[in-house]
Amino acid sequence: MSKLNFGWAEIDITPDKKVSLAGQFAERISEYVEKPLTATAMAVTAGDEQMVIVSVDIVSIGWNLLEAVRAKLADNTAGLDPRKVMICAIHTHTAPKYTSKRRQASGTGSRELLEKLLPAGKKYVEKVNISNNPDIFSPAEMFELLVDRLSKVALQAWENKAEGSYINGFERAVVGMCRRAAYSDGSAQMWGDTNTAVFDAIEGGNDSGVELLYVFDADRKLTGVVVNIACPAQCVQHRLFVSPDFWGEAKKLIREKLGKDIFMLSLCSAAGDQCPVDLVRWVEPESDLNDPNCKRNNPPARKADPSMFDLAGMRKAGKRVAAAVIEGYEELDGNYVSEAEFVHHVHDMQLPVRRATLSDVKKAEAAIKEYLRDVQGDVDYNDAANVQIYTGILNRFQLQETMDILETEVHIMKLGNIAFATNPFELFLDYGNQIRARSLAEQTFLIQLCNGAEGYLPTKKAEEGGHYSAFIGSGQVGHIGGEQLVRETLKDINGMFSK
Repeated sequence: MSKLNFGWAEIDITPDKKVSLAGQFAERISEYVEKPLTATAMAVTAGDEQMVIVSVDIVSIGWNLLEAVRAKLADNTAGLDPRKVMICAIHTHTAPKYTSKRRQASGTGSRELLEKLLPAGKKYVEKVNISNNPDIFSPAEMFELLVDRLSKVALQAWENKAEGSYINGFERAVVGMCRRAAYSDGSAQMWGDTNTAVFDAIEGGNDSGVELLYVFDADRKLTGVVVNIACPAQCVQHRLFVSPDFWGEAKKLIREKLGKDIFMLSLCSAAGDQCPVDLVRWVEPESDLNDPNCKRNNPPARKADPSMFDLAGMRKAGKRVAAAVIEGYEELDGNYVSEAEFVHHVHDMQLPVRRATLSDVKKAEAAIKEYLRDVQGDVDYNDAANVQIYTGILNRFQLQETMDILETEVHIMKLGNIAFATNPFELFLDYGNQIRARSLAEQTFLIQLCNGAEGYLPTKKAEEGGHYSAFIGSGQVGHIGGEQLVRETLKDINGMFSK
């Protein structure tokens, strides 16, 4: 048992120019800033152990970004171990693109591969000019901005450490729902239409639980809160503005109620198949999403939440998160923890790469050839989306010639009665549920999209259903690796708590 020290810091990461927005097939350039983007860091020490978690309002954390931040921190004289720094993303699709790379080679991008396969006389046409556009903040510029500011905020939180305590809490907020519809023929689709006689079920469940950690200074004044929910920040994901999505709305409301200086560490739990959109009570958004996966033909009007693709829906989701945080604070039991056992393991897992077969490749080549033959004129983002399942197969077949294991950095921490566990995937909810249900910790905080951007990690059921998020090219690892991730994470957590 050692005395606990906590440190907080927040930094603005909003570029001062228009940006190319990440996360969709359609090219998008921002028109304005709905709310600023930030990175928030929390540092924790007890005895000789330490950790810093940085939550960033971007879509994902490339391994090159993590390495560059750690390299910048390597020469610090404050005692911060860069290896104990974790950087995670809220997965907002209204944040800038930056030059992002995976830990190991991931092959050619879907658009680039499609361009190589185009027959003579056809070309890829951008609907909006994002390539070599001097009027927008470039991905390379954004990378440098992130390296500079993420290293600063991590070190600031570390230097702000002071004695403190925590109380962990739990509430509920209905934000995340499964975004994959399953059909009577065994297939499934992300954003699938449910207003059809072949709709069978929503493929997976959802988790309304909100894991909460309230942090206090030596005078037991609230300084910040850690909020862990199973939903990515994907309400206004198609829009043409910069925004931290519902997390920004939640932070605004929390500060209005609990104090303008309160920090919030936003953590996305296992939620690869989750989103804020109710596929059963589909409410048509106010404007065109420019997404071929979200098309509906004359959908009936519904009395339900506002469309979670619109600002009204985003505000509703943010209000629900804020209400859970505020209610949890008002009902705290007063059991402050100022001394605790703190253990931090960096677990380097070796997970098997999901493989494509020669049969898969032949079918993919034939499908692309047939598709391009029938396309009238040039191709655009719609075509890239329509053939991504096939370009992903070709890409994976090339990749697996030299790579069969994905080196995967996972962090497992014990903080008193609480466990933290990270992963670099868009991890399907079922895996998170398996870890939480079998964890010996009183409470388990799961952090996906942390220290890497290795794509979706679907379940076996999802792989069999297919479609985006579950086909071979959607992520580096398949369900066999997912099951291994669960086993090794649980072994590490329960090894800490069974002593």
